[in-house]
Amino acid sequence: MIPPSFKQDLLARADIVQIVGRYVQLKKAGINFKGLCPFHNEKTPSFIVSPTRQTYHCFGCGAHGNAIDFLMEHGGLGYVDAVRELAQEFGLQVPEEHGTPEQRAQAAQERERRATLTDVLDRAAEHYRKQLKASPRAVQYLKGRGLTGGIAARFGLGYAPPGWRTLASVFPQYDDPLLTESGLVIAQGEGEEARHYDRFRDRIMFPIRNVRGEVIGFGGRVIDEGEPKYLNSPETPVFVKGRELYGLYEARAALRERGYALVVEGYMDVVALAQLGFPNAVATLGTACTAEHVQKLFRFTDQVVFSFDGDAAGRRAAARALEAALPHVTDTRSARFLFLPPEHDPDSYIRAFGPEAFERCVAEAVPLSRQLVETAREGCELGSAEGRARFLAQARPLWQALPDGLLRRQILAELAQHAAMPVDELHQAWIGDGGHAAPSHRPAGREAGGPGSRPGRRPPASRRLLSGTPTLLDRALWLLVCRCELWNELSPAAHDLLAEQVAPYGPAFAWIERHLNDQGPVSATTLLEEMAREDFGNGSEALVQRLRELHEPEDGVDLSRELAIVVDRLLLRALEDERAMLFESGALDPETLQRARELLDQCKALKDRIESLVAARDR
Repeated sequence: MIPPSFKQDLLARADIVQIVGRYVQLKKAGINFKGLCPFHNEKTPSFIVSPTRQTYHCFGCGAHGNAIDFLMEHGGLGYVDAVRELAQEFGLQVPEEHGTPEQRAQAAQERERRATLTDVLDRAAEHYRKQLKASPRAVQYLKGRGLTGGIAARFGLGYAPPGWRTLASVFPQYDDPLLTESGLVIAQGEGEEARHYDRFRDRIMFPIRNVRGEVIGFGGRVIDEGEPKYLNSPETPVFVKGRELYGLYEARAALRERGYALVVEGYMDVVALAQLGFPNAVATLGTACTAEHVQKLFRFTDQVVFSFDGDAAGRRAAARALEAALPHVTDTRSARFLFLPPEHDPDSYIRAFGPEAFERCVAEAVPLSRQLVETAREGCELGSAEGRARFLAQARPLWQALPDGLLRRQILAELAQHAAMPVDELHQAWIGDGGHAAPSHRPAGREAGGPGSRPGRRPPASRRLLSGTPTLLDRALWLLVCRCELWNELSPAAHDLLAEQVAPYGPAFAWIERHLNDQGPVSATTLLEEMAREDFGNGSEALVQRLRELHEPEDGVDLSRELAIVVDRLLLRALEDERAMLFESGALDPETLQRARELLDQCKALKDRIESLVAARDR
């Protein structure tokens, strides 16, 4: 954890006008500076930078913060990385407040190791770039694909010669374990008998950069015939495929200028699209689109367009992208799906029909709401009651993954219309009765009809799917998967709230409690493997997959405090929900008013506790 005093000292040294001015053209406007907001499209400047307060504020989209916040939002950096980047400008070493000396030493060693790996990869990238210039055959291949020298330089394209040990000319200590760990060299055998050789040979090389511009891996494409056509770096401490997007570093400015991100399938698609006037394209790295991919893109733009082939494989990829996008779309953040004819990819389509035609395709891309309906309709005959029931069963986990808002409510209405069912009935079936709750873990005296119960009242809010909680529930479950022993730190009220959620969440939380009591704490990997074999009801498989795709917690993060924040927010919404129901019932008798006052006091206490926890975390 970074000491608050260091953060304040750092912000006092920083000049926010200078920092923002690197990315935004600012003009003096009285005592402030003004420019076009980098976080949304606008023609009239509404983005104000105040040198007096050392803050920025956009009156158009509401973006606001200090120098660290700007580096996080504009550069897509995490908090710690943003602080470190700012500290480097002043030659300061970022101190760490928490952890034992051994833990701090280990963290420092890990940072040094990562920096060394990116340095090794950067040296290899420079070598490949030089080899490209020296290879007429590789240059001719790129020209044949319609690429210019300028676009090749922008993406740092290179060439790996056909030799088995060409990197030995760059790294004299060719058996250095760092070359193997970085994925550049393959080692067969062990010890002195090990045989080392280059992973990439006779391939066009696409360096993969993180959002800070550091080379973290490579993709290599064969020039002639050969398998595999594309060869990627293996996952390393600095490169995780489910977190990174090819071309994101190069596309950062274009994402804001064009107003959307175009997600395509491969390296060559990204480079070719940039050549043809679409520099806002990025690609996943040989893996399905993950929730972390979507979350990262939404740091740079409010619209994401997924481009897929129109064949069966493209439809399957679209279904996975839909699941990844659902928890992150809101009333202001949207995702759409573009399906091209099977014989075309974006590159070939633009060359055949022109950029204007492709732009029209983007404009007409299928909105997420319609894609959700189409995905749920697969294999369903809506002309029969059975088909409509199956349609709703398939739609429910998708709809529940949406955060609360007007979009979620409108999609519910669309689903009800397709199922020939009144929307209020569907709302009651999915939310009003709470579905099938997991077995209760209530303390004695809290059962229905027991002491303290109120005859005729609707079920308490904790028995229903809470408004706007899918993402919070995923987060709570993931934190417990990472450290299942944290369950014992939660209050009985929190246990009730989590274990009584609708499937698959409630059964999953109850299972973690049983597993912890039976077998004690286990690793996240072990727990996920065992969860994958369990059936928690509708959406169980998708839930486990989402958990697999969530990023590992950063070093130094207090998971106990993070879980407390998430659970307190869930508890707060439950209490607010119950209080709202009291007034909706219209029965304002003394007992009801007393309960409403109790709930209000509890809500205020929870809000204060959440604010305190968040403030402690952010210091």
